[in-house]
Amino acid sequence: MSTHHDFSAERLDGGKPVNSRPGADLAGRAAELELMDSLFAGHGRDGGSLLLRGAPGVGKTALLDAAAVRAADAGMRVLRASGVEFEAEMKFSALHQMLYPLRRQAKELAGHHRDVLDRIFGLAPGPSPDPPAASTAVLALLGEVAVERPLLMIVDDMPCVDRASATALGFVVRRISDDPVVFLAAARTGTEGLSHQLQLPVREIGPLAAQSAAELLDVRWPGLAPTVRRRLLAEAAGNPLALQELPAALSSRQRSGQDPLPAFLALSGRLETAFASAVERLPAPTRRVLLVAALNADADLTTIRKAARDSAGVDDLAPAQRADLVHVDAADGHISFRHPLDRAAIVHLASPSERRGAHRSLAAALADSPERRAWHLAEAATGPDESVARALDEAALAVWRRGAPSGAAARASDEAAVSDRRRVAASAAVAWLIRAGELSPDPADRSRRLVEAAYLATITGQLEDVQRLLADAGQSPDTSTGLLFAATAHLLTNDGGDVDAAYRLLARALDDNTDTAKGDDWDCYGILYALLLVSLYALRPEPWQLLKTAMARFDPAAVTPFRLCYDAYVDPTRAPEALRKGLTDAFAALPADAAPWQLIPLAFAAVAVDALSDYRYLVARMIERERDGGAIAMVIPALMLLCHDSYGHGQWDEAESLAQEGLDLAEVYGYHFWERQIRALLASGAALRGDVDLARTRSEETTNWAAPRGIEVTEAYARSARHLAAIGQGDYEEAHVQIGRVDPSGAPSPGIPGRWVVLDLVEAAVRTGRTDEARAHVAAARQAGIHRISPRIAMITAGAAAVAAGENEAGHLFEAALSLPQAARWPWEHARIQLAYGQWLRRARDSRARRHLSAALETFDRIGAEAMAQRARNELRATGVATAAGPDAATAVLTVQERQIAELAATGLTNKQIGERLFLSHRTVGSHLHRMYPKLGITSRAALRVALEAMAPGGDDQVSLEPPAG
Repeated sequence: MSTHHDFSAERLDGGKPVNSRPGADLAGRAAELELMDSLFAGHGRDGGSLLLRGAPGVGKTALLDAAAVRAADAGMRVLRASGVEFEAEMKFSALHQMLYPLRRQAKELAGHHRDVLDRIFGLAPGPSPDPPAASTAVLALLGEVAVERPLLMIVDDMPCVDRASATALGFVVRRISDDPVVFLAAARTGTEGLSHQLQLPVREIGPLAAQSAAELLDVRWPGLAPTVRRRLLAEAAGNPLALQELPAALSSRQRSGQDPLPAFLALSGRLETAFASAVERLPAPTRRVLLVAALNADADLTTIRKAARDSAGVDDLAPAQRADLVHVDAADGHISFRHPLDRAAIVHLASPSERRGAHRSLAAALADSPERRAWHLAEAATGPDESVARALDEAALAVWRRGAPSGAAARASDEAAVSDRRRVAASAAVAWLIRAGELSPDPADRSRRLVEAAYLATITGQLEDVQRLLADAGQSPDTSTGLLFAATAHLLTNDGGDVDAAYRLLARALDDNTDTAKGDDWDCYGILYALLLVSLYALRPEPWQLLKTAMARFDPAAVTPFRLCYDAYVDPTRAPEALRKGLTDAFAALPADAAPWQLIPLAFAAVAVDALSDYRYLVARMIERERDGGAIAMVIPALMLLCHDSYGHGQWDEAESLAQEGLDLAEVYGYHFWERQIRALLASGAALRGDVDLARTRSEETTNWAAPRGIEVTEAYARSARHLAAIGQGDYEEAHVQIGRVDPSGAPSPGIPGRWVVLDLVEAAVRTGRTDEARAHVAAARQAGIHRISPRIAMITAGAAAVAAGENEAGHLFEAALSLPQAARWPWEHARIQLAYGQWLRRARDSRARRHLSAALETFDRIGAEAMAQRARNELRATGVATAAGPDAATAVLTVQERQIAELAATGLTNKQIGERLFLSHRTVGSHLHRMYPKLGITSRAALRVALEAMAPGGDDQVSLEPPAG
């Protein structure tokens, strides 16, 4: 049996409409269609024949369907039959199916041929005709019909055609080479019959290529969760029928990734017919051995021998090998199946008792592999069994911590194998703990195991299961309160963003557990990680102090990532060199398959000291390992941290791509907390690009979510977007207001994000006439040692000092800031300092202004900072340098009154206040401003200051932007 696998008519392929010819939208079958077209093109001179041979479900029937339609469109008559097993003993059943539409034409034949065909059609009494008579009658009929127009004869599933029809068709096919008749047939690989005897030209129909398979799945089943899509593509292995049928057997929650997929995917009726029939024909001992192999993903002959014992032996695999169902590697004895769904078919055909027996046999054979043995024992269990539950419990936690089941893929050392092991560890540990709970006879043990499963579910993207698992666990005197509270804290934080409630729970958990923790103590370790997340996003000192208290219960070496993160956020100026050295050593000490909970605290610390770029390959590797079914709760912040780093280094397109991937995962798995953190970053990204409206919208949405929940860091990031947007528009009054809400003037914070906004506050203060305030802020920042945190912050604080300096000092301070080591690695801040220096030089009529302004413009254009690029462009025009893009504001001509209005509006006065000063109505002021905007090449009041600065060439013509004296 085969299947259609066409795409919808609306689909676009490579930006071009799909070919409208029948079958043109069959995925990955262009070469086969072209071959059949060539057969049809030659039908006027002589005929042709072709056998399509391939595995079940690979698309043979779809190709025959397409051929039938294309042949009919070309003016050919199409005759068709399909072999069916239950008609295989009925004489001439296939000929009846194919030729019955020609019964009227048969009336025109000679009498003896007509009588034979009438008996085949069941239109006349008498015995079935003998093969020679039937064959010559069929040949005569086809010869007469082909005179009218060319013929296409199609036979699907040829091995199932009845013998009488097969004989007649064979007779005809060998004698039509000179007639306008084309014969197409299809057969499964490995089957005998007429197709083998005729020795027709064969076209092997293999599985779809990876890209075609992905296209077919995406068109038929859009919106699958990434992990589900990956699993389906792997299980289908390019089989079009499987790609269409497997998703249909899943629930909507399974397709969205919210519920886990079963170990063996359910097979539809069509898939069972396609894959089970070959298994059903095998001897019972062979099926028993195949079941053992199918239930053991890493099956090999050694394991089969141990598991089979006296019931069957490896020699019983021979029939399956002859049927091409399995392959045995001669080197290591590893057993592989022809297709992944052959394994599923073998398992589904077995009875529950047969499956349990096979699991018991495998458990006995895998005594040296505790995790795999435990899983097989659990699958064989029919009721509570503490020994099995304990083994499964220990195996689940060992696999989760280590990330690799013993023996499973252990012989592979490449990155793909590590990735698979980590994915298996993350997804399997929760399921194993749940199963261990089910098998626990003691309610206390059951409760503990379900709490552990609930905690891991918060990490593995199964948030919707957490409350159910916790409810099922109940609470007994021996319940793991630490993990119970940690799981609940994760749920409160990730789902609703309630960090205050999470903090209170964690504080209570630590009060309940005052013992010194071991390095693998789940209670304390779970609390530690949950508390770190709460601390990172609350500006209050209490969570950090609680984290410090919790860390004191561990051996210092066991909590190195947490200690470094604490130092990077709470006390980054005390010993910054030691902090950076500690990060280098900690990253270097990570194993190749480092667990994400080991890596994420280090990544947060690295971002805080602007050092993540040195280690981002490790974070990216972890993301690749975990994104499909692994530790999703850590993949999302990892993507956010890489996004943060990319923004800092001017790779803004990359940053937004990473952010979008994180958002997609957060939305699919319900991690609303991380979704808001990423949206806050994207708000700042929009501001950096100069998209003021988008920045304000994103900022407002995030602020409205974060403020009532007390998530101060998120709120600060959202407000930063507003001050960055204001700076881009030259609205420094607004920028000063917004920065003050992030980091108050005169009290620069070494915290997050305060350490990065020193330059922003100082520039806003200077531009709004608050020079003393700006200089005091610079002095306070230096006294606090903020510049020692990182090279980036050293450049920021140096640039701020230059902006705030007097005329006699500014020049050498700008030069010092721009010449700091690694300064150019941070293009946004570097270019802003260049712009400020260029502006200062232009006002001093120094020819070096052009060089610095040009460099700033080039950087802003390169990274996509459109608003700042326009400001640099305007400054360059004011020096007499023509630029290729942007409005020609430098050549704008304003009347005296328009200039007065513009100058007053740029200081922040309202239309009414301007009107009072110039003795005009506020409507007249508004009308003047409306006419000025096109002249200046701007669209809003906020851009007036920059436009007026660009119009003034310097010296006596410099426009004053100070508010007029009242």
